[in-house]
Amino acid sequence: MLAILILIGAIAVIVIAAMLVLRFNPVFGGRPNEDTQARMHRSSQYERGKFVNMIPTSMQMSMRDSLLVLREFVFGKPGSKPEKTAAIKSINPGSLQQGDLGAKVTWFGHSALLLELDGKRMLLDPMFGRAPSPFPWIGGKRFSDKLPIDIESLSAIDAVIFSHDHYDHLDYGSVKRLKDKVGRFFVPLGVAAHLERWGVAADRIEEFNWWEEIVWEGIVLASTPARHFSGRGLTDRNSTLWCSWVILGREARVFFSGDSGYGPHFQQIGDKYGPFDLTLMECGQYDERWQAIHMLPEETVQAHLDVKGNVMIPIHWGAFKLALHDWRDPVERAVEAARERGSKIATPRIGDPVTIGAEPYPSIAWWRE
Repeated sequence: MLAILILIGAIAVIVIAAMLVLRFNPVFGGRPNEDTQARMHRSSQYERGKFVNMIPTSMQMSMRDSLLVLREFVFGKPGSKPEKTAAIKSINPGSLQQGDLGAKVTWFGHSALLLELDGKRMLLDPMFGRAPSPFPWIGGKRFSDKLPIDIESLSAIDAVIFSHDHYDHLDYGSVKRLKDKVGRFFVPLGVAAHLERWGVAADRIEEFNWWEEIVWEGIVLASTPARHFSGRGLTDRNSTLWCSWVILGREARVFFSGDSGYGPHFQQIGDKYGPFDLTLMECGQYDERWQAIHMLPEETVQAHLDVKGNVMIPIHWGAFKLALHDWRDPVERAVEAARERGSKIATPRIGDPVTIGAEPYPSIAWWRE
């Protein structure tokens, strides 16, 4: 009997400790204020206290599949991460202060990008942390031992744009280090609460429902649908919105997919806002068992065509192991699919700037070097 009481007590302590961590550790983010909650309830994507996708999107796996995935993650698979540190190109801070030299984009690995457009510098999903986890010492670390440029070396950033609140896109440590350099933050509904808890003033944040847009500094920013989900804790799944972004400037028209499974929303976006000079398309961390929320590379190319893109850069790969495929598969399958469909694709090395509209685009298979 004493042993049972001790076991019950130990479980109770663990549960209480977990609840306290979730409640008081800032990394898990904040809760939307009353104004945001009212906007959420008015959203057509908000049902019974949760956001939903445009079409049915199941994320359920059988117990057998769940155990298989767990085993594969624990024991690993050959090629799921580089055998040695991934090569990157360092960025000279001075190159970011040369004024208006045309629209360009620089990939930082995974979905983090620097977009320079119409004289403005925008960071997209700037996850610059060591690992996509609430506790950076837990979880698979970044493939490269450094970033193309340190946050501290970045000059002022005009805006930061987030697609959703998952750890591999919205990183607590990165926001804390970046926030004083940034003029504006643009986020989907509900995400502002996380930033506010981390010290970003509310008047510097704009929240968007799907299909809402704003003209900022002459640039059109539109929050558009994606097929995904959200959440940072154990009980907050789909409590904030996820999205893709349309960014329309004088120099270039850009589409940023965020995370998304394939769906009819891509054609709707293309019909409303296309064509695009450049698309930044999710391509990685996929598996047929969760294909509804992460596209296979062939679907990525089709989505690029759906939105009426000219050149595509595949993103959401090359930095972290969050799936079981070979780490090179996303880009190689996308390159092959683009070739078969006569679509243009650019494959820059991490840290290598790409000038939008200038050919030839980078196409070297640097991941095989």
